[in-house]
Amino acid sequence: MSPIQALIDTHRRGDNVGIYSVCCSHEQVLLAAMQVARDYDTVLLIEATSNQVDQFGGYTGMNPAQFRDYVLALARAQDFPAERLVLGGDHLGPNAWQKLPAEDAMVNARELIRAYVAAGFHKIHLDCSMSCADDPTPLPDETVAARSAELARIAETTAADAGLPPPVYVIGTEVPVPGGESSLGGGVQVTTPQAAAKTLEIHRQAFAAPDLQEAWQRVIAMVVQPGVDFDHSDVQHYAPAAAAALSDFLERQPRIVFEAHSTDYQTEASLHALVRDHFAILKVGPAATFALREALFALARIEDELLPESERSNLVDTLDRRMVERPKDWRNHYHGDERELRLLRRYALSDRCRYYWGDAEVKKAVDRLVDNLRRHAPPSTLLSQYLPEQYRAVVEGRLQAEPLALVRHKVFGRLAEYARACARNAAGPR
Repeated sequence: MSPIQALIDTHRRGDNVGIYSVCCSHEQVLLAAMQVARDYDTVLLIEATSNQVDQFGGYTGMNPAQFRDYVLALARAQDFPAERLVLGGDHLGPNAWQKLPAEDAMVNARELIRAYVAAGFHKIHLDCSMSCADDPTPLPDETVAARSAELARIAETTAADAGLPPPVYVIGTEVPVPGGESSLGGGVQVTTPQAAAKTLEIHRQAFAAPDLQEAWQRVIAMVVQPGVDFDHSDVQHYAPAAAAALSDFLERQPRIVFEAHSTDYQTEASLHALVRDHFAILKVGPAATFALREALFALARIEDELLPESERSNLVDTLDRRMVERPKDWRNHYHGDERELRLLRRYALSDRCRYYWGDAEVKKAVDRLVDNLRRHAPPSTLLSQYLPEQYRAVVEGRLQAEPLALVRHKVFGRLAEYARACARNAAGPR
């Protein structure tokens, strides 16, 4: 039994435990996540999304094997035990190729699954919920399930051929938009028990073939909508009463839990309540890079106070300029006049600037910022002004006033909320 299955089994026996999934590729976020897992004695689940990492490189420029090697190298450098690290693949299916005809998109999806599983990714989210160019909209659940079963078959064969442990799977058709909604509008609706039951039954039938029956026993979770989401400026917070019927439905099902996407920016109390209510896999991504951005912008403000203009990194302006020069990762998401677009590019909860930290000019600006503040240590008064939580940790001797350590501490604070909800849950019984 894998560590993921063991945690799910413990949850189903009545303990309020869960798993938090860090969906990010940024080095400082992953280093912070490793420290969180160490301090809270948790399994660390790191997931790559299908647009982030694929057989062609994705937006990170890494294929699954390269992403695996990158994460393992970070773990070795931090002396983080590999046996507590689990890799997952998120939204694996035709997501990145929706503009192609279905068969062409599925050709790429099949290779995507092979590449992820062959690289040792253990937790596989089978997401075939999107319509391709020649598909009806919305896509029938039967088609979603049939395509998911096809990809599971490839995953099973790939793992067996490579001598790897068989994967565990997440299914579900009510999948929130990766990275949050463009607009919450009237809010998102909680999945009904009837819709969840239909999804589960249709997938069970699709996995009924003899060669997939064992795989069905390793379906650990179903993605549903618990009524949590965020857009560029607002958050829909968890309301336990609204999801009570859905939680009751789960208690009547064997083995599985719910997986909750877009839990970014929920209060810590809400995270605890979600785990208690059987949304035992919590996904977090933009909130982690949002905290990273907040820390880097705060350091840039400290730099402005310390150094003459000619010596500064100008990180904030450099990032915004590169976003304007290369708008493909935000222009279809942000709308408004120039003032509104400027604020969204820099501060939106959807955090589209996370796609630009790998840009050569932005990286150079970050490196200069870090170098400047290593040579000109921030005085405590400026730390207190711009990074008050980190200032307190420095004063108490728990943190070095080193720029990247300050950044990681900021990210740590966000991810630690998830670790406490999953390992030290304080929500009490339902």
